[in-house]
Amino acid sequence: MSQQLSLQHLTRPSKLEKAPLLILLHGYGSNEEDLFSFAPELDERLFIISVRAPYELPPYGAAWYAINFDPHGEKFSDDDQARESMQKLMSFIEEVKQTYPIDPAQISLLGFSQGAILSYGLSLSHPREFQNVVAMSGYINEELIAGKENLASRFRESANTTHFFISHGNMDQVVPFAWGSKAPELLKEWGIPHVFNDYPVGHGVARENFYDMKKWLESRLFS
Repeated sequence: MSQQLSLQHLTRPSKLEKAPLLILLHGYGSNEEDLFSFAPELDERLFIISVRAPYELPPYGAAWYAINFDPHGEKFSDDDQARESMQKLMSFIEEVKQTYPIDPAQISLLGFSQGAILSYGLSLSHPREFQNVVAMSGYINEELIAGKENLASRFRESANTTHFFISHGNMDQVVPFAWGSKAPELLKEWGIPHVFNDYPVGHGVARENFYDMKKWLESRLFS
């Protein structure tokens, strides 16, 4: 049963007393129920939390940060709001550690679109905090990475190196494939382990994508 914490969320308990934690971060305009649909198909040993973003988008959605348009119709992100959401999430994760029966050494993030962008920002800013990151249909916004200038050395010095599973639809017209495909190039440059798969879809998660992710994540956690 979900407890009253600083961010609204749904939980899928684990059968373990000290379980690996998977945190789901939805995309712009969606809500905590979206990615929670993955939960029934994921390993029952996982404790799953799906978090609602803090900025409401009526009637039913929410966002991690605003997406605005300049006078020429070009989209741009509110990076200040994004950083505020990252701070809120880190505080929320500390609450989760104190509230739910999870293993703080086994925390993974799974984000879609805007949630993937935040997953990159959080994990690259805090290399000791997260064991695995699944980034679907997102991209790395380098402005959100704290300590980017020392990133490679901080990951080398971390006892628990974060591993990344990156996926993107090669027909995505919302977050262009060219943006998403830069992420593995940057991670390679920084010496961070990763897998990158593309799929013949638009802005969404293909069935094959889901099962590739599931196999990768569960092998990382339970093999």
